Amino acid sequence: MIRVRFAPSPTGFPHVGNIRTAMFNWLFARRHGGKFIVRVEDTDQNRLVSGALDSILEALDWLGLQWDEGPNVEGPYGPYFQSQRLRHYESITDQLVKEDQAYYCYCTPERLTCMRKRQQSLKQPTGYDRHCLNLSSPEKDKMHGASKTRVIRFRMPNDRSIILEDLIGGKVSWDSNLLDDFVILKSDRYPTYHLANVVDDHLMEITHVLRAEEWLPSTPKHLMIYQALNWNAPLFGHMPMILGPDKSKLSKRHGATSALEYKEMGYLPEAMINFMALLGWSLDDHTEIFSQQDLVKGFSLDRVVKSAAIFNKEKLDWMNGLYIRSMDLDDLTVRLEDYWKEFPDQALSIPNNVSRDYLLKVVSLIQERLKLLSEAQELTGFFFLDDTDLEIMELIQKGMDAEVTFLALNVTLNELRAMDSFNVQNLEKCLLDINTQLKLSRKQFLGMLRIALTGKKISPPIFETMEVLGRDRCIRRLELARSWLS
Repeated sequence: MIRVRFAPSPTGFPHVGNIRTAMFNWLFARRHGGKFIVRVEDTDQNRLVSGALDSILEALDWLGLQWDEGPNVEGPYGPYFQSQRLRHYESITDQLVKEDQAYYCYCTPERLTCMRKRQQSLKQPTGYDRHCLNLSSPEKDKMHGASKTRVIRFRMPNDRSIILEDLIGGKVSWDSNLLDDFVILKSDRYPTYHLANVVDDHLMEITHVLRAEEWLPSTPKHLMIYQALNWNAPLFGHMPMILGPDKSKLSKRHGATSALEYKEMGYLPEAMINFMALLGWSLDDHTEIFSQQDLVKGFSLDRVVKSAAIFNKEKLDWMNGLYIRSMDLDDLTVRLEDYWKEFPDQALSIPNNVSRDYLLKVVSLIQERLKLLSEAQELTGFFFLDDTDLEIMELIQKGMDAEVTFLALNVTLNELRAMDSFNVQNLEKCLLDINTQLKLSRKQFLGMLRIALTGKKISPPIFETMEVLGRDRCIRRLELARSWLS
């Protein structure tokens, strides 16, 4: 059975690139009927960030990337926190030391700093110089008891050509002579990423390691540990980086980078999944819209590209709007209500007595122009207020003055009171007749009405807006606007 893992380190919040990695692993597992495991790499205790793990798991849950084993979903290969697996790492390092494939290093930070500076001054490759490998037994015995910073280093074999057939990038090779003896167990007895990663992947029977391209330089180290332990290595695939539109590393200046920031901004999880799937993968040269089921059915590693993917926020906005427009009205309304509950700062002040029917009518007016759930507050807030705030200078349109505006409001009020049926068809006919009678441009007349009724220069279509607001509320707002001119 195919087993893949997403192994986040809770030292920060869920970056889009990390979540894209998780998603590709999840798609690969689901495509082949395998297992998707979440393993928490929390051995770097000094860098742990409070709340980071909860945010990572929340991001996965929001996107529907449910894990088969991991936190809160126990399985046969647990525990799934590396900080709870220390006995495994100590046992393996003891074995490697006994077999002379690893050794204790007693070098102080000061010595290591001087060593690197000397190598740099001589324009030599920087790396550990094997000082402690060559200590005599008496020297080792003396240092072992006195050193408080001792670590264990892996002994990199000499004169080896390390070859990887990467599932995405193809054949890659390294010369072991250019790789130094790296630390596998730190002075606090916690493992480094290199050791813990290999031990856990083996013990959890991971078959495929699909991770970001930035980990490719670490792969020869991992392959040598597998070889030293006489373990079969999993298959590796390194995914392309995600860059901003300027081809630099994706960062805050390109917009949000945390997956949960996109949630708060009002993106739909299905739109995010669709968009992220196209960051480094494609089914063909023209299909852009996929359901999650379509992605599972069509996903394959041979369609993952080698070159970096470009994060295009404009395309994400377009895609999110497309998903919103295609939603059932009831579903969109429920999504908005859930969004407002989770993010009160984005919420509308909806009175308790507002009917479901009224809310559905309001949402129907903005569905075609809504790109983000967060935009709903600005577009619909005036529907739930008794009165609106408006500026006299905005009410008086270009080419009009206070007297003409007062007259236009007066005539409109008289006609609205006399209307038999207050619906879109009658409103459009009545108001356009008034517009012609007053010899105003359509832009002037409807712009004045829009400000008076909504307090905004941009709103849903004005005739439909007036029907939803109702005759009484429209008359009250127009009377208020007129009073400001008297």
